[in-house]
Amino acid sequence: MSSDLSRRGLLAAAGAGAAVTALPGPRAAAASDAGSRTGRRSAALIIHNARVFTGLPGARIQEAVAVGRDGTLLAVGRSADVRRLLGRDTDVVDARGHTVMSGLVDGHTHPLGAASRSLQKSLDDEKFTVPQLQAALKKMLEDTASAEPDGWLTVEGWNFAGLLPAGTAPHHSMLDALPTRRPVHLQASDGHNSWVNRRALELAGITASTPDPTGGRIVRGADGSATGLLKDRAQDLVRPLIPGPDRDALLKASERALAQAAAAGITTYLDASVSTSQLETYAALAGRGTLLQRVAPALRLSLDQVKDPRGALAHLRTLRKTYGEVRGLCFGTAKVYLDGVIEYPAQTAALLSPYLDRNGRPTKDHGDLYATSAQYGRLATLLDRAGWQLHAHAIGDRAVRTALDGYEAARRANGRRGNRHTIAHLELVDPSDYRRFASLGVIACMQLQWAMRDEWTMGSLLPYIGERRHRRLYPAGSLRRHGATLSGGSDWPVDPLQSWNQIRTAVDREGAFAEEGALYPETESLSRTAALRMHTAGSAYQLRMERVIGTLTEGRAADLVLLDRDVTRIPVREISDTEVRLTLVGGRVVHEASSSAAPRLARSAATARPARIAGVHGRHDACGCGQHGKG
Repeated sequence: MSSDLSRRGLLAAAGAGAAVTALPGPRAAAASDAGSRTGRRSAALIIHNARVFTGLPGARIQEAVAVGRDGTLLAVGRSADVRRLLGRDTDVVDARGHTVMSGLVDGHTHPLGAASRSLQKSLDDEKFTVPQLQAALKKMLEDTASAEPDGWLTVEGWNFAGLLPAGTAPHHSMLDALPTRRPVHLQASDGHNSWVNRRALELAGITASTPDPTGGRIVRGADGSATGLLKDRAQDLVRPLIPGPDRDALLKASERALAQAAAAGITTYLDASVSTSQLETYAALAGRGTLLQRVAPALRLSLDQVKDPRGALAHLRTLRKTYGEVRGLCFGTAKVYLDGVIEYPAQTAALLSPYLDRNGRPTKDHGDLYATSAQYGRLATLLDRAGWQLHAHAIGDRAVRTALDGYEAARRANGRRGNRHTIAHLELVDPSDYRRFASLGVIACMQLQWAMRDEWTMGSLLPYIGERRHRRLYPAGSLRRHGATLSGGSDWPVDPLQSWNQIRTAVDREGAFAEEGALYPETESLSRTAALRMHTAGSAYQLRMERVIGTLTEGRAADLVLLDRDVTRIPVREISDTEVRLTLVGGRVVHEASSSAAPRLARSAATARPARIAGVHGRHDACGCGQHGKG
């Protein structure tokens, strides 16, 4: 952008603004311009003619922002006031009446998991009859014929509830019928379920006598033999045998994933289940200068470490000492899985009352709880005292209560220490626990793109939990009325990264892909302002970064986005199609829609939703990169 165009953009009549092209990063503070010669600060960038949503409680919409040469916000306010910071070499962008707001802060996501997945074949969460699935896999075998006779065929995006006709149970014999002796591994998008053939079972040494690992289940037939379906940590019996991606390919895929996140408007995120190898990847990205966002890695603890708090703390401190100097990483969070997923046929989420059978009768199955309240309380108490934040995966109401009990134990032992322990997903919460979030200072991190009527909330769930519990799914409105602080996350790649549809769905409980209408909007929907704040200020508060990011005010980091519409006033349904024109992190341009290098994102409302938009709570693959999948 030339200085002539940029100056004209602010000073000329409305509507004659400059296009968003070729913006540089923030210049050095010593750059020469008219402002610096007179001792007055001048801006590196001014965006005007905007609808500036500051994200501050009760604040009015502003008109312009000025970004300083140090990457902070110099001013947010009226154009007349911001104009005073115009220097000779200030870049100026005309927002044409569209929204400028804080960059999105994703409180639960897995970009490196998305990168790794992108290097594999995928079934794209489609539904298949067994013959259709076999045909699709046969084509993949043909495409990878060079791997015969012993190379693994590993496939992402398997819809674990999508075998037709409904109720068909996966069995290794269906995969054994393929024309190959290769081991075959199908990974569900949720990260909590995988399906393998007999060859893979043999290589992993899984027999009828193999015990279920702690936190996992080998699904067995009537004769006790393994069917090939592995749940949660049982997947770890096979995963180490599968060759990982080429390191250079993984780094390139990771760079593409971070660029995609920037294009979605994400400027900071919590990577919700980080292993040591992923810390190595982040260090490599930082060394290459391609780590675009601020990253809070939630360091994954194994279930054995959960039961050994001192060992867990030593492990966390070792990782922080080893990688703490990596620029862009913000340590201080540990990740724990307390249960699995709730949808049929997985049903590994921990419930207070048992699952129902297909006919609505109670069973004896309460799901799987991976740590007791006492165990989690001991871990929370020690880590809280040491200044660490816990981020718990909890889908079922029993797992949620276990997390709350653990945080309450830490509060009793240590007092209020402000570590903002978090519970992620919260598909089902008992009403008696709603008020405990506010009283304990626990953050409710929710993935509300799932709060709609589709096959996962209806056919795979309603019959198995009953209408009374079903009416409490994703209780965002109830939690907020009881004073809870809400934060938002995508759980990408469990779902495709569609952050603006995610925000819309928090408001209308329907989104762009609902199949049967809205999911209890009368009790659980959020206002538009609450949904926007949840995904900016709320998540920044979760990450203990609210004094730096999440709102637009003078002195904060210039982490912001310019959108292609005014999301504060358009019809709610149109929020899904929002595109990000410009993304800044610390005043540095990390995405420009007009750049030829910018990734093209599928516009959510215009793109057909796959049969299974990614997982379910599996949707939590994100929930378990390694332990249970990704998250």
